[in-house]
Amino acid sequence: MQASDFKQLFLPCHRKLFSVAYRLMGNVQAAEDLVQETFLKLWMQRDKMGTVDHPEAYSITVLRRLFYDKMRIGRLQEVDKDVGTLQVSSSQNISRQLEQADEYQRVRQMIVSLPKPQASIMLMRDVEDRSYEEISIETGLTEVNIRSILSRARKKIREQIKAMRYDKD
Repeated sequence: MQASDFKQLFLPCHRKLFSVAYRLMGNVQAAEDLVQETFLKLWMQRDKMGTVDHPEAYSITVLRRLFYDKMRIGRLQEVDKDVGTLQVSSSQNISRQLEQADEYQRVRQMIVSLPKPQASIMLMRDVEDRSYEEISIETGLTEVNIRSILSRARKKIREQIKAMRYDKD
């Protein structure tokens, strides 16, 4: 693949890549770094790729895999830290962070426990921010069907969250 072909194919994906990276990283600079790493990885593999039918979806997949690799490496490095070097902020801040992390894990578990098409469609749409067209191409379902499945999935999650909060009180 020539440089001009590469630019024509993947550079229009920058905005979408950045939005996905920002949602994953939560930081503008880290998101931009992840996008740059994605472009570098795509460039390095340009001769092995062949033809790419959906460059945006392909590049988002590469970005997500890079993100997961970074997270795995980060967890391994965290284990190596000495307990004495860790700074502890106020206990209220820590308890709030733990509570948020716990809620996030519960909601994520709720999504994963949905029936297969609902879970995968909700993850693609609400977590990965894919368009209905991309989801349709990947799943083979119509956009109307995807919207209906997504609506049912969101309703189930809302009901589970209400039940979780009711049980908490």
